[in-house]
Amino acid sequence: MRDLKEVRQDIDRIDKEILKLYEERMVLAEEVAAYKIENHKAIYDRIREEKKLEKLSDGIEDDLLKQGVIELFEQIMSSNRKKQYRILAEHGLVGKSNFTPVDKLDFSEKNIVYQGVPGAYSQAAMVAFFGLPEQAYPVDTWREAMVAIRTGMADYAVLPIENSTAGVVYENYDLLMEYDVSIVGEQIIPISHCLLGTKDAKISDIKTVYSHPQALMQCSDYLRLSHPEFSAVALDNTAMSAKKVMDENDKTQAAIAGKINAEIYGLKILDENIQNDKNNETRFIIVSGEKLYKKDAGTISLCFELSNDKGTLYHTLSHFIFNGLSMSRIESRPIKGRNWEYRFFIDFEGNLMEEAVQNALRGLQEETNKLRILGNY
Repeated sequence: MRDLKEVRQDIDRIDKEILKLYEERMVLAEEVAAYKIENHKAIYDRIREEKKLEKLSDGIEDDLLKQGVIELFEQIMSSNRKKQYRILAEHGLVGKSNFTPVDKLDFSEKNIVYQGVPGAYSQAAMVAFFGLPEQAYPVDTWREAMVAIRTGMADYAVLPIENSTAGVVYENYDLLMEYDVSIVGEQIIPISHCLLGTKDAKISDIKTVYSHPQALMQCSDYLRLSHPEFSAVALDNTAMSAKKVMDENDKTQAAIAGKINAEIYGLKILDENIQNDKNNETRFIIVSGEKLYKKDAGTISLCFELSNDKGTLYHTLSHFIFNGLSMSRIESRPIKGRNWEYRFFIDFEGNLMEEAVQNALRGLQEETNKLRILGNY
């Protein structure tokens, strides 16, 4: 058996040879890019790469070695493509964004819509982001808020997208794809739930509790452990639940909603701060029908679809790594009518004017399906 030091010397020698060959291959990638620019050809040729991998691995009997060869050359070809995308960017061939940069967003004399009734957390998020707009009004559902944007009845809509305890609001991810809107801002607010009943109610009277499904999830420990006798019923909004208790004036009914609703709807606070996580927060997005972004915006949201092939998501995410971009969130949603196929939603740090962002988007445009920038904010 040879000494380990001697074996490592041979490994170092081979690595130097590989490095030299890799550098030569990257130079050839530049020539390929020049040819494709001249002849208006796409950088990514999936069929050719698949045939190349098949040819390279053909005849290798050892399964581990065969897989290693495939992975190695997948990475080499991927880095070659990224080099070519960068060359495209240097020639100004990065594709035009349909978003317009502005110094600031104009909120004056704008119609703003939120889901729920006065006292809803969406209203609180709206006030936190916009102040006290004069032309704000509520709608019953998130879809109605989107319709208001599309029809021009509203300029901005406030929608919850994620809660720190209950997770993402999947319906609003789906609505972002269905409606041609853009995210122009976000607002995070603390969520503190109270149990609200009629003026003459005691906790021992309560049989039925109403609230939004997310709020019920956020208070699941309280309902399951402290009051298993309560029957939980989901409604469209926390504030609507409080209004229902007021309207029906039944001391066996209670609502889980924000403290402000006790004052608005003349209810009694039976218990406070009942959510599972005392640091509970919800992230709201501000959407608009106009594709605008502030010049100092620092977060980009986008979505795309991928073919149902091995390694596609892995290689897609490599564009963020290669360009030094930090992802903060990734979510997936099933594509309607296409079983076991998914649409991916990603948030990452960056601005549409940055070269690294443009390079990454150029690669994503070629290697994903139906790429859409949802907003820069």
